Amino acid sequence: MEEQVILVDTDDQPLGLMPKMEAHEKGVLHRAFSVFVLNDKGELMLQQRALHKYHSPGLWTNTCCSHQRDGETNIAAGKRRLHEEMGFVTELREVTSFIYKAPFDNGLTEHELDHIMIGNFNDTPNINPEEVASWKWMDVEAVRDDIKSNPENYTAWFIIIFEKFFEKIKLR
Repeated sequence: MEEQVILVDTDDQPLGLMPKMEAHEKGVLHRAFSVFVLNDKGELMLQQRALHKYHSPGLWTNTCCSHQRDGETNIAAGKRRLHEEMGFVTELREVTSFIYKAPFDNGLTEHELDHIMIGNFNDTPNINPEEVASWKWMDVEAVRDDIKSNPENYTAWFIIIFEKFFEKIKLR
């Protein structure tokens, strides 16, 4: 069965469910999350999206992101997807949320109320190659500088989050 996303209004009140691909085809506002994992050195764990992903393949982005399932808390969803994509679980805390809309060249549109979560981890992930092509630790300031110099290497939502919430990510 195709994954369902939770449609929401601008106050994050659920309006119903819709198949994920249909929501992206129609550009309908739905709930999502983005996880940022930092180590004790203040470095951010980035992932490179798998090359076969239906949008933004091969681009660098935050540690993991996805959509909550019906009845799942934001934190539970973040932990589930972190384990599925990166092969580990850590404590997460939600720091903020925001709405963004980003159209892609393939006709799909991300229109999400995105919950931003931060966690800490100091080891090596066990990446799922179906989801992740590669990963790396990168100094938060270096990430910001590289986004400015090479925005084409990063996902649209990651650039938006980094611009809007840099201080919250940096301070964790």
